Amino acid sequence: MPSVLPSATDTQIPPLTPPEAGWRKARTAPSLQEVYASIRVPAQNASFWRKLLAFWGPGLMVAVGYMDPGNWATDIAGGSRFGYTLLSVILISNLFAMLLQHLAAKLGIVTGRDLAQACRDHFSKPTGMVLWFFCEIAIAACDLAEVIGSAIALNLLFKIPLTWGVVLTILDVMVVLLFQNKGFRVLESIVAGLIVLIFGCFLYEIIVSNPDWFGILGGLVPRPEVVTTPGMLYVAIGILGATVMPHNLYLHSSIVQTRQIEQTEGGKRMAIKFATIDSTVALFLAFFVNAAILVTAAAAFHKNGHHEVADINQAHALLAPVLGAGAASVVFAVALLASGQNSTLTGTLAGQIVMEGFLNIRLKPWLRRLITRGIAVVPAFIVTLLYGEKGTGELLVLSQVILSLQLSFAVVPLVMFTSSKAKMGVFVNKIWVQVLAWVVSAIIIALNVYLLYETFFG
Repeated sequence: MPSVLPSATDTQIPPLTPPEAGWRKARTAPSLQEVYASIRVPAQNASFWRKLLAFWGPGLMVAVGYMDPGNWATDIAGGSRFGYTLLSVILISNLFAMLLQHLAAKLGIVTGRDLAQACRDHFSKPTGMVLWFFCEIAIAACDLAEVIGSAIALNLLFKIPLTWGVVLTILDVMVVLLFQNKGFRVLESIVAGLIVLIFGCFLYEIIVSNPDWFGILGGLVPRPEVVTTPGMLYVAIGILGATVMPHNLYLHSSIVQTRQIEQTEGGKRMAIKFATIDSTVALFLAFFVNAAILVTAAAAFHKNGHHEVADINQAHALLAPVLGAGAASVVFAVALLASGQNSTLTGTLAGQIVMEGFLNIRLKPWLRRLITRGIAVVPAFIVTLLYGEKGTGELLVLSQVILSLQLSFAVVPLVMFTSSKAKMGVFVNKIWVQVLAWVVSAIIIALNVYLLYETFFG
């Protein structure tokens, strides 16, 4: 189906369902207005596969955040130190993510608001500004991981010095802008292609690393020692913090609105169903990539006595000698570069959504992107110039800690809004979903508070 751009009058304020009485402020124009409702979907009586194809795409863009360079360090550390044991943590983290992304998609489809707009429309202005400030810090931290990951990949593949690699990532701005003007389906296709590349790279890594398949199956079962062993618990919480990304909740609640659905109960139910299938399948792909990084580290390093590999550069240097496969290191670096570039695309959109949603300010995309990338490039450039690889690795870990700090400020409002009948009407979370969502939120908050305490005071 060709994309159909709605007219200016169509994209101002969508039909008001549920009633605006549930919000402090009236709804404004949708976020990402240039692509809002730009992709047609089949009628409700169309075949399952036609409808799934129409809704397929946003989930892949969300999945990018679950396999970005920030995840690599924690997965490598977990695999090299503890073998396959922490696979269960990656699995549980992804199950948490599937629930939260479902809620984010439902919020966007039902209310016509992304999470940033919902926060602005519900909370007082001072509270909204605080939430916006924390969210901008999180996006800058995410962008920092993209900058460092891409710079490391360029260094590994082409021997470009890290400082110059950091500077070269500014060119991402032009690349993103080029594709952003081609339509949303083009962006989704590029992201899908890069995910397939990353998937293929790690499928190769798993094959050549010859892992213990029974060990992998055993690692998927949660064990008490994950909680009782302090070192293991610290790495496990790091994996959780790196897996569940706050900016993805803002992103998903907005990009699901690119589909031109019927603003009826039936149309919204169909959209929620297929958006959930889309994101759940995509997050299974993200689970495979994260698990593959840990499995490769366990098979290549832990099994051979290299228990202290917690650095991307170390992992790259050891892969070929340990596995005896010369291509292993190159494939690893290619996957890292693809991961960094993919994260750049989705990070750009998340930054635009957050600024438009919280502040109702619409900057030119190139200016917004330059501001975000500048905030990430400057500290990365200074640290790489002064401290080299070691400083870069520590900065990558710090970016994940910052993301952990912001996570609760996104999760709590999301669960609160989708559990409110005044805001969601007939689509309000069922009681069991509410209980499950609050339990997941409490676990995430408690573990991330512990991670932050151990990082700064432990």
